[in-house]
Amino acid sequence: MAVADLSDQEFAQFQKMIYDIAGISLADSKKSLVSGRLSNRVLQHGLGSYGEYFKFLMDANSQAELQAAVDLLTTNETYFFREAKHLEFLQEHIRVLHRPGRPFRVWSAASSSGEEAYSIAMLLADVLGEVPWEIVGSDISTRVLHKARQGHYPMARIDGIPRHYLHRFCLKGIGKQEGTFLVERALRERVKFHHINLNAALPALGEFDVIFLRNVMIYFDLATKQDVLKRIFPLLRPGGYFIISHSETLNGISSALKMVRPSIYQKPLGSH
Repeated sequence: MAVADLSDQEFAQFQKMIYDIAGISLADSKKSLVSGRLSNRVLQHGLGSYGEYFKFLMDANSQAELQAAVDLLTTNETYFFREAKHLEFLQEHIRVLHRPGRPFRVWSAASSSGEEAYSIAMLLADVLGEVPWEIVGSDISTRVLHKARQGHYPMARIDGIPRHYLHRFCLKGIGKQEGTFLVERALRERVKFHHINLNAALPALGEFDVIFLRNVMIYFDLATKQDVLKRIFPLLRPGGYFIISHSETLNGISSALKMVRPSIYQKPLGSH
């Protein structure tokens, strides 16, 4: 059974759907990406067109399939110690930010399959040792969150991990697991992953000393960026740092934070 080509009208429906759910603006050039990523789901449900699949997604009883479609339509490119200058900055400022009597808390707000959160965890374990610290990782995709919680990766993903961290925090697979590595259990247990849609009301997460939101806002239009930041900023402690990708900026989006370096912003003391 073949699937009819994705029409412009059908593509527009999926564009609106992913924008309404996740705030992601899919350019018209992404039409082939949408058809390619969803074609197997259309076939799996015995449907003949993307329009029929869209109607199926809109059914009140199709929440699981709707999440599967969102998983497929969101981009989850990541790797360990990505944009390492940010982690070097964090390493330099951890002890300045940390306050005795409360755990040092970091939120990886678009953690994808976990590489960013575990990179931060290795750094905190190294610098803070037994001093209490916590990391929250979140993503809109349940598929990548499942991978993140496992902390199990192909050996090809080790690029970027400092060698001493690799030996200290990662276990090399043998036998059936050859060609893979596993983030050690003690480190995995310090990172909690949650399914969170930044385009909706946020759950009670508490306050954070540092929030990473990298390589996400490039998919949002201006209004969505502003709305997302308004939700996130109250969770950043005064004096805390908000870190975005080097390819992103808050210029023209928000003046609530002050830039201390390109892509690194600080919440002024006395702010709420």
